Amino acid sequence: MRSALEKVVLMFRLEKTSGGARLGEITTVHGKIKTPLFMNVATSAAIKGGISSADLETVNCQTALCNAYHLRLRPGDSLIKELGGLHQFMNWHKPILTDSGGFQVFSLAKLRKIKEEGVYFSSHIDGAPIFMGPEQSIQIQSNLGSTIAMAFDECVSNPAEYGYVKKSCEMTTRWLVRSKNELERLSRLENTVNRQQKLFAINQGGTYPDLRTDHMKRIAEMDLDGYAIGGLAVGETAQEMYDIIESVQPYMPENKPRYLMGVGTPVNIIQAVSRGIDMFDCVMPSRNGRHSTIFTWDGVMQLKNERYKTDTRPIDENCGCPACRNYSRAYIRHLFKVGEMLSGRLAVLHNLYFYNKLMEKIRETIGNDSFESFAREMIPVLGRRK
Repeated sequence: MRSALEKVVLMFRLEKTSGGARLGEITTVHGKIKTPLFMNVATSAAIKGGISSADLETVNCQTALCNAYHLRLRPGDSLIKELGGLHQFMNWHKPILTDSGGFQVFSLAKLRKIKEEGVYFSSHIDGAPIFMGPEQSIQIQSNLGSTIAMAFDECVSNPAEYGYVKKSCEMTTRWLVRSKNELERLSRLENTVNRQQKLFAINQGGTYPDLRTDHMKRIAEMDLDGYAIGGLAVGETAQEMYDIIESVQPYMPENKPRYLMGVGTPVNIIQAVSRGIDMFDCVMPSRNGRHSTIFTWDGVMQLKNERYKTDTRPIDENCGCPACRNYSRAYIRHLFKVGEMLSGRLAVLHNLYFYNKLMEKIRETIGNDSFESFAREMIPVLGRRK
């Protein structure tokens, strides 16, 4: 039987709805999270682009996302446990969600063998043989001590043959049961880093609405701490993604957080929020920033363009990030052109600040019942190229 403390360490409170959009709050052992939210992706315990945990505070990050597969390879999850867990290791004391490594196994491993027990594959770093199944993934995430662990699943690429996807969903469900059992076992051990660690299930089913809804119904019966939609943004069109969300969302528990994995652009996020999604993550703001692609309230900017060579304005005149407060477009463009590392750092800081500010505005407009008008106004603007 759970203690009173355990009942509240991951509790989702739905505060308001505006159309399909949901305003809420998640209470965790590492603090509260306001939703909808964007989780800043710190794959190997840092955001690429020279961004520190202190910087994450500056850009108003609520939650960091780290990856079990990458941290298992380097520096090793056992070492991180020895050093006090991931929060201590990276000096970040707000919530952390760890991805199970399932997506990386299926995207990075050139040769892999999928069996009922798990996946046999080779490290993308040195080719060393690795086995990962549900128990191993949960053990890694337990060693890291994250706030939220993701169940181990198979992520199939789109399009995929119906029969294969159906069997994959069935195996992912069996793997979820094993993930849940292993986390419960580890949470009873005295030396576990975070005995309050919570588990999110992942819905799969490719682009087949019937498989998606059947799988969601089955995993919802397990009454887990949150539910994610995985296996999207991997080859299907944006409209196909929206259609899948619409088919799955009615079967996602209303009283649990809903997470769309690996998505996406500002427009994708607004569209998904309107369809009832609470949580997002994507490498896009950091990856694009390092390559001089900047998100602004007036569209997407390619900062290396010649037109910005003598532009003394900030990247975005409506932005309060460190880059916009202190430097011009012309200066940051110059840094990119000469290959200075500072260029990527400033651009990533801006993009992360923008994404977190976007989520803040989304929450504000849901709260005052203006989200639908906000979405109508911003969707045509945020996706255009400047």
